[in-house]
Amino acid sequence: MSRHVPRSRAPLALALGAALAAPLAIGPPASAADPYTVTPLTFTVQAGGRSCTVDADLYRPAGVDREHPAPAVLGTNGFGGSKSDGSTDTIGKAFAQRGYVSLVYSGLGFGRSGCLISLDDPDIDGAAAAQLVDFLGGKRAADDGTTADFVTLDAPGDPRVGMIGGSYGGAVQLATAAVDHRLDALVPMVTWHDLAYSLAPNNAVGGSGVPGVFKWQWTNGFYLIGEGQPLLQPSLDPSRINSLACLHFVTEACRTVHTLNSGSYPADRTAELLAFAHRVSPASYLHRVKTPTLLVQGQADTLFNLNEATATYRTLRAQGTPVKMIWQSWGHSGGLTGPAAAGEFDLSKGNLETSYVGRRVLAWFDRHLRKQTHVDTGPAFAYYRDWVTDPNRTYATADHLPALNRTLYLSGDGKLVDNRNKVARGTRGYTNWLTPTSHSESSLAGLIGLRDSPPHDTKGTYLDWTSEPLDRPLDVVGAPRATLKVHSPKAERTQNSGDAADKLVLFAKIYDVAPDGTRTLVRRLVAPVRVPDVTKSFTVKLPGIVHRYETGHRLRFVIAASDDAYFGNRGIKPVTVVGGPREPGVLQLPVAGS
Repeated sequence: MSRHVPRSRAPLALALGAALAAPLAIGPPASAADPYTVTPLTFTVQAGGRSCTVDADLYRPAGVDREHPAPAVLGTNGFGGSKSDGSTDTIGKAFAQRGYVSLVYSGLGFGRSGCLISLDDPDIDGAAAAQLVDFLGGKRAADDGTTADFVTLDAPGDPRVGMIGGSYGGAVQLATAAVDHRLDALVPMVTWHDLAYSLAPNNAVGGSGVPGVFKWQWTNGFYLIGEGQPLLQPSLDPSRINSLACLHFVTEACRTVHTLNSGSYPADRTAELLAFAHRVSPASYLHRVKTPTLLVQGQADTLFNLNEATATYRTLRAQGTPVKMIWQSWGHSGGLTGPAAAGEFDLSKGNLETSYVGRRVLAWFDRHLRKQTHVDTGPAFAYYRDWVTDPNRTYATADHLPALNRTLYLSGDGKLVDNRNKVARGTRGYTNWLTPTSHSESSLAGLIGLRDSPPHDTKGTYLDWTSEPLDRPLDVVGAPRATLKVHSPKAERTQNSGDAADKLVLFAKIYDVAPDGTRTLVRRLVAPVRVPDVTKSFTVKLPGIVHRYETGHRLRFVIAASDDAYFGNRGIKPVTVVGGPREPGVLQLPVAGS
């Protein structure tokens, strides 16, 4: 029987800690005959005005020395991990076994490394990583005097070095590349573009100046893991202590979380929140990133969805930075399931050479670190298809993302029609309750082995529009968009109060409805919206998906009043939608092969 995960935040945080101890499994299992040596090292670095220690391990392949140097790979942990967890030390093993010098380290504020948790700030976390690049380039020694004179150099002090890692260990790569142009290759996996969108998304196009809808489960889980570091690391470096009000994060991070939890977003606090979130996000510094980048993002990810990697990809490509992107099956919300999972990227099984993504990573490093110019690094864009059972054919490739090339209309009678002339007149409405009435997911349930209840909406608290059964399969690849107009007199009276929390909140999503009536919310993804102005039409950019709607299935577009993974409306705000052929709502889909 399905069960609801309690909405208690403290248990969720404890579960998050367990899940994030190994967010990214990389590297084949070690054996007694591993052809490398491992040397524990510490480095004293200057970061954010503090002097602190970085705890690291240096993996040196057999036969690599000053006369026979090798390029290097640098990696660090996901949030809550360290150099010793199953997701980080195996980076060292995997690439040392393949001839790379590997340096893996505990990120600032984690494991035995010092300094505060600063959310991959380029001026702090990026600057610290750059000092490790100094070591690899022979410009400095470790604290015990160890030097690395066996790394390939492009110039004095300029090592041939790439970075790889996921989530928190993904964004730090871009942060480092923004402050240190010596990096030669990046592979950021399942990471963010803009933390303001990640933690409080507003999927209304053009609504970036307004704080979005607080993703309270994910955000508070991470926050409590950070503040609870003494439970994970009893003897903390003094440089990891901030104050009683904000123990282990930089002060701005605590203020951001406190503001989001307050449920009140006046203009001054909003400006501070957004300024900090943008400053520590690639969105603000990608213009400084020139390093060739292979982005790998997960389709099963309600924390950092496909829109994040897409935004990074488009920015890098527009400015001429070499970049390619892969949408793999798994992310923070699971995804390694189904008959094709055996062929998916899972380096804990040692499948670098035998998985599509693994081969792409190796090719990326061969080309940019070993300078093997004949190596093909693959197409600009690739995506996993869960409806294909042959492991050798699960990935489709393209030179670009599909355009918005299929249009459906929201009819007043609740139908989703393919021709504007079919739109009927009609008026329908819903209202929110003071407690959530819709469920999309319980964050982390899949990762920690809990069975989440199916997505559902409570009658009277949502509106839906349903298509006719499809006469052929429909493959949606990318982020759908919906343009609609709603009426809410209550929200209209409060939306200009000066507190963004008084604006209308709604949640847009698309279900796949099978012939037997079974509804599937693809990857449990929703688009939270804080409507900029209810007197005007607005456009919603939904999270990107890769999904086949089979023959006989129907699409159902839904706007709901709430979602229990997010904060919702302040007060009761009834909503009415008037449909008609003159100004119908529109749903646009990026359909592959059209």
